[in-house]
Amino acid sequence: MTTSSSERGVSLGMPELPAPAYPDDVRARLETDAREVIARYPDSRSALLPLLHLVQAEEGHVTRTGMRFCADVLGLTTAEVTAVATFYTMYRRRPSGDYQVGVCTNTLCAVMGGDAIFDELQEHLGVGNGETTGDGKVTLEHIECNAACDFAPVVMVNWEFFDNQTPASAKSLVDDLRAGRPVTPTRGARMCTFKETARVLAGFPDEREGAVESGGSAGPASLVGLKLAKGETSAARVVHPRGEAARTGAPHEPSPTEHLSSHDAPQDTSASDPAHPAGPTAEEGE
Repeated sequence: MTTSSSERGVSLGMPELPAPAYPDDVRARLETDAREVIARYPDSRSALLPLLHLVQAEEGHVTRTGMRFCADVLGLTTAEVTAVATFYTMYRRRPSGDYQVGVCTNTLCAVMGGDAIFDELQEHLGVGNGETTGDGKVTLEHIECNAACDFAPVVMVNWEFFDNQTPASAKSLVDDLRAGRPVTPTRGARMCTFKETARVLAGFPDEREGAVESGGSAGPASLVGLKLAKGETSAARVVHPRGEAARTGAPHEPSPTEHLSSHDAPQDTSASDPAHPAGPTAEEGE
């Protein structure tokens, strides 16, 4: 005896209908912007990434309608556009908040308190990872390394940095965002909404007064290594193995060839081990 698919609890469903088009006035406006974007590239296909930001600026996330629009103006299939839109995490696939609050939980930020910040924000906001508050203001997510380890733990809002955060400062930050109070990143211009950020990422001018002049740059901690490499700062002091400083008393000033690190003590190398001196590397086959 055979059973039907419905009896087995399997639903074949109906094929998904084509995405609806934008209203005529919206499409006309987006086509004007799209032509400007496409004109920047010798191959129109190269405009897909900024065009996805453009449609994201329209609705706050990349909808099926937005992907259909990109496909139409670039002469691509919706499958080709979907493949790109689903690859990059910077494109949202579902409705999200005005402010994307990302807490770095990668190694160093986690050790410095990122995990605690993320846990407290989940409880404070009443949402989980990738979820949005009921007022539509904040979407919380944990994110990978933001290349700002010297300011750990780091929180980002719409890709702007908030450095050296604590659970208390992070909760104050999201409270200010939800209340509409002015918020200024540690490095960069004052906050704007995610839709406004998406339009800037699409390559259109940032029209906020003073935004360009106050744009983000590397902070002092990030520039120390560069200055050291250029000989613009005095040599850093090596961190001693635990307890050594107490035994020897005076700090040790390293020579230029010694290991300079704010995290690690110098390790034994062939240069410091007479039993295993460094020598020229033998060529293969010798």
